[in-house]
Amino acid sequence: MTEVKKKSNWLWPLGLMATGIAAASVVVFRGCWHRKLSWPIRSQGFSYQVCLGCGIKRLFDEKAFQGYGPYSYDLARLIERAKETRVAEVPAEPAEQRPAS
Repeated sequence: MTEVKKKSNWLWPLGLMATGIAAASVVVFRGCWHRKLSWPIRSQGFSYQVCLGCGIKRLFDEKAFQGYGPYSYDLARLIERAKETRVAEVPAEPAEQRPAS
């Protein structure tokens, strides 16, 4: 009976250690979840937010009051990408306007 108790005494700390290692590996592989973001900051005509945990940035739409686009540590890259997409979104001028009659 003492042998059975000794084995069960080892199982609990071993399970606790395995759970701790699994939780640590999830944090290491996943990284920051970007849940705590700063208030919008305005720079170079664009608004962005900064993650308070890791410092990554994301552009922010003031009219819709939400973040958009990818996350990046380089703000200049984010702004350049936003300018490119704005140019792509602007419709071309109509070819010709004709009277209705």
